[in-house]
Amino acid sequence: MRNDVRALREQRQLSQGHLADAIGVSRQTVNAIETGRYSPSLTVAVRIARFFQTTVEEVFHVDD
Repeated sequence: MRNDVRALREQRQLSQGHLADAIGVSRQTVNAIETGRYSPSLTVAVRIARFFQTTVEEVFHVDD
């Protein structure tokens, strides 16, 4: 699964730590999501989408 978390975060000039604090996960979790080593739970995916005021489908993309 691909995602736009890094691009969204960098557009807003946020650190991984700031995003992590805002959505209630560790900085390492944000890093793992951004690099594709970890697919977040639905709860975390929704928190990310809400933080960026968009939808889960706009942030996360299933590889075909």
